[in-house]
Amino acid sequence: MAGTIERIETETRMSSAVVHDGIVYLAGVVGENGGDVTQQTKDALAEVERLLALAGSDKTRILRAQIWMADMADFPAMNAVWDAWVAPGHAPARATGESKLATPDYGVEIIITAAQG
Repeated sequence: MAGTIERIETETRMSSAVVHDGIVYLAGVVGENGGDVTQQTKDALAEVERLLALAGSDKTRILRAQIWMADMADFPAMNAVWDAWVAPGHAPARATGESKLATPDYGVEIIITAAQG
């Protein structure tokens, strides 16, 4: 029997988060307030925390992170923010790559999968 599906902050195109069988799937999260990659990463991670809380999870429950960067030259700046944010002892599996993002204003997009609880 299939488990229930909960959609969080659903709009026409997408939901900000979807929960199925105790797993939380976040849509790609970007820093919407502009600034450099450092600020965008801080803003995106704050939004990740907010969405995880809405879904009954938190950053200690992250299973996997996929990070897309507009320019890998910004990798060290993003990593500095990420490393300070990740809960000690709870680093998820992670992949990072370079990709053209939705608008030229975005420098980083973070996609999270986490467990509830």
